[in-house]
Amino acid sequence: MTAYLLRRLLYAVPILIGVNLLTFALFFVVNSPDDMARLHLGNKHVTADAIATWKRAHGYDRPLLYAPQSRGLGRFTDTLFFEKSARLLVLDFGHADDGRDIGRDIRQRMGPSLAIAVPGLILGLLTNITLALGVVFVRGSGLERAAVFLAVVGMSISTLFYIIGAQYLLAKLLNLAPVSGWQDGWGALKFLILPLLVGVVSGIGGGLRWYRLLFLEEAGKDYIRTARAKGLSEGRVLGRHLLRNAAIPILTGVVAVIPLLFMGGLLTESFFAIPGLGSYTIDAIQSQDFSIVRAMVFLGALLYLLGLLLTDVSYTLADPRVRLQ
Repeated sequence: MTAYLLRRLLYAVPILIGVNLLTFALFFVVNSPDDMARLHLGNKHVTADAIATWKRAHGYDRPLLYAPQSRGLGRFTDTLFFEKSARLLVLDFGHADDGRDIGRDIRQRMGPSLAIAVPGLILGLLTNITLALGVVFVRGSGLERAAVFLAVVGMSISTLFYIIGAQYLLAKLLNLAPVSGWQDGWGALKFLILPLLVGVVSGIGGGLRWYRLLFLEEAGKDYIRTARAKGLSEGRVLGRHLLRNAAIPILTGVVAVIPLLFMGGLLTESFFAIPGLGSYTIDAIQSQDFSIVRAMVFLGALLYLLGLLLTDVSYTLADPRVRLQ
């Protein structure tokens, strides 16, 4: 397994470099530093001197990839690519356009994001799997058809509707939780009620359909028919045999949301005024702070690759038949 993990880590290096190069091209070739200056200055007829001043103040006055006026390695290091993109590969996120330390901001904001994302993932997973097993248990009945219909309806409703509805009904009318806000320490618990509820409820529709289809496929396999032929109860067949053999597809689905554990929910954090990484990214987009946006894009790619690696390792724990070569 050690050799496999080393290979996977080595495979991740060119992927991260490719993501870095693509991000650099999008931000500095398609959207040049002159375009960034015009966006920040906010004037259609901004002067060339004003553009040059803004670029010099924010470190965008260097050449893109090669600095012929410099000497030695400076020809490659005194460039926008090295200063703004290459350092991301060693997790040096640099500074935002307004001078803030992006790495420090990430460390400060990762706590609120994880406080929402981790419980939300666990509660959502348990809820969806339990409901899906219940639907499979009553398959072929009117309850199953009603559950599938409600799942489709739930998928069709925007997350924004759940957020606004929960804020109005549970916070404003019933006064069961704060509408929005945040507080450090244990005081944050009261501010987590609505975001967690919205996250779990809004994900039931898609989660129920996905796990129901997964469990129905497993329910038709030979080992399930053998278990029933031995006289095992339907609950034991579903809860022990089917669920255990469906662990790998479940893990595959979970890996897709691993980056969200760190990146946070964009809409949820923004509407509930939670100072996490999701709202951090939204604020950066709105203020056109491209340094923060680049850092968050790279961080998301890194976390997704780590999630894939953890998923491969967890396969061996969920199913001993899988061996990492």
